[in-house]
Amino acid sequence: MIAIRVEHQRLDDCPNPPHSQAPDNRPDNRSMPTLDDKHWFTEVEDGAGSAFSLRIRRKLHEERTEYQTIEVYETEYFGNLMVIDGFTMLSSRENFLYHEMLAHPVLLTHPAPKRVCIIGGGDCGTLREVLKHQDVEQVTQIDIDERVTRVAEQFFPALTASNGDPRAKLLFADGIQWMADAEPGGLDVVIVDSTDPVGPAQGLFTADFYSDCRRALADDGLLVQQSESPLLHLDIIASMHQDLRTAGFGAVRTLFFPQAIYPSGWWSATMAATGECIPDFRRIDDAGTALSTTYYNADIHAAALAQPEFVRKRLAALD
Repeated sequence: MIAIRVEHQRLDDCPNPPHSQAPDNRPDNRSMPTLDDKHWFTEVEDGAGSAFSLRIRRKLHEERTEYQTIEVYETEYFGNLMVIDGFTMLSSRENFLYHEMLAHPVLLTHPAPKRVCIIGGGDCGTLREVLKHQDVEQVTQIDIDERVTRVAEQFFPALTASNGDPRAKLLFADGIQWMADAEPGGLDVVIVDSTDPVGPAQGLFTADFYSDCRRALADDGLLVQQSESPLLHLDIIASMHQDLRTAGFGAVRTLFFPQAIYPSGWWSATMAATGECIPDFRRIDDAGTALSTTYYNADIHAAALAQPEFVRKRLAALD
């Protein structure tokens, strides 16, 4: 999703190679369905030569805000789909994968997470997961575009159901500036629930921003940030590791998990500790029940920490 343009491309307008034609001896010689933009939403990943499509019933909403274009589609099989600037953000069907893996591993790794900050996360799905932890005393969410939250309230009400929790504070402001002004040592956990590192979110993937996060975290603080596809965007993950260490974090580790509607279907989140190591996570064997999760449990957490060999070699080369 980095430096790409999303195109709603009619595949039936493209020349077909000979082997794509149905042979004459087939009993049914009807043409295959085409991905026309009336019936399909398609995000094209030009750099990887791939694309992802969902069959849609209709467009429910579209608006241009001060910062971006927000669209919502009703799909055939994935519920509602939110798209920002042409990039798939979330659907009703699979958003639990991303939101649970961004929230629960870091909160169960910190020994006592009481003060949490979410940068981005305007759809409020990550906020909902954070608020499932009863030891969390306050959560401040800062997203630059209030309209993302208002659209989520309308079309994804399950994600915003916890917004009225008295522990939650929603701010609509520049998260980079908010972090630069944050009280030193005032946070236990920072969760960066950002879009891809282009446009307004680009500044969230820099050593300067990580330095501000490091200063705002307590001595046992943890940061986690979505870190793109390990298969397609390994350069970004490697750069994040370097920049986090430059900013003063003592240990960095990337977790891996499936994400059906994002490029490659495989995603990651990168965790960093202010101390010299990332602590062992608090294993709650019945976490799926205790936290009412759909994907996350202790075994999933442990598995997500396993490093694919090509990732391990690339990150080892940074040392």
